Amino acid sequence: MNTAAVLAVCRVHQLLQDEGSVGVTAIDKRPVTGPVKVHKLGLHADIQASRLHHGGEDQALYAYSQADADYWTDQLQRELPPGIFGENLRVSGIETTGAIIGERWKIGLDVEVEVTSPRTPCATFQRRMNEAQWVKRFAEAGKVGTYLRVLRTGTIRAGDHIHKLYVPTHGVSIGKWFSEPTVEDMEALRDADADGEIRLQPEFQEAFARLERRLPG
Repeated sequence: MNTAAVLAVCRVHQLLQDEGSVGVTAIDKRPVTGPVKVHKLGLHADIQASRLHHGGEDQALYAYSQADADYWTDQLQRELPPGIFGENLRVSGIETTGAIIGERWKIGLDVEVEVTSPRTPCATFQRRMNEAQWVKRFAEAGKVGTYLRVLRTGTIRAGDHIHKLYVPTHGVSIGKWFSEPTVEDMEALRDADADGEIRLQPEFQEAFARLERRLPG
């Protein structure tokens, strides 16, 4: 069994001009060497150009697995270095898309994080990757990675081990909720949240409402 670890810690290299409403994007994340402080809002010296759609405590960090990156390397036939997906953490030996919502990890000696929600691809991501129909392809593949909430601050660096501290019993993964959410999944998440097993971010209530509107009758 492979040891779960951080392969790279990535933060914004430079703001790039972008056609979107903000005019710039901070999606250009690249690996940094040495220890990096982790705050409640993410990595020290990292930024989000659009706080309306990115960032905040519930999306403080974005993690993407090397296994999912390898899938895209094969599909696109190009190198996809850490940070290319806009991720803060490129990890190995642990699921990101397959992580259970509310799962908690310890990274390194002191940082603790909680799996919160899937990444939704956007037009900025499409421009970043410069691949035809990228948003559609990324969404359909369902290998979206996960946002993380910081429960305990500290420092992290490439090579740090990742340990699962807690896995909720509801069983709904990031990938399942992104690709094929069901009423049963919604009810399981609601119950887990009500019981204090997990803490759902407010956006889930909007997703629940959309799912209920699709129900017959």
